[in-house]
Amino acid sequence: MITTTIKTLKFDAGEKLTAFVEKKVARLEKFCEGKAEEITVTLENLKEGKKVKIQIPIQGNILLTERTADTFENAVTACVDTMKECLTRNKEKKDS
Repeated sequence: MITTTIKTLKFDAGEKLTAFVEKKVARLEKFCEGKAEEITVTLENLKEGKKVKIQIPIQGNILLTERTADTFENAVTACVDTMKECLTRNKEKKDS
């Protein structure tokens, strides 16, 4: 089981947002396949929008995606989709 750590900068996240983030990030677990122990999600409230950063340390590397959107939900969704692609590419590199 991978632990998910949610960090918030410049605001306090409500239960609804935290539950949404955990649900979306949980989808990444099947792509990690026991290679990662922790996923760190950083949420930041900026003047330009809502910024989300996802970090996953895998075998000496740190996979990182960052997205800014008008809502945290949109930014989290975009970040998770990008991280799925990164994890898939990382797996293909290791397999070849």
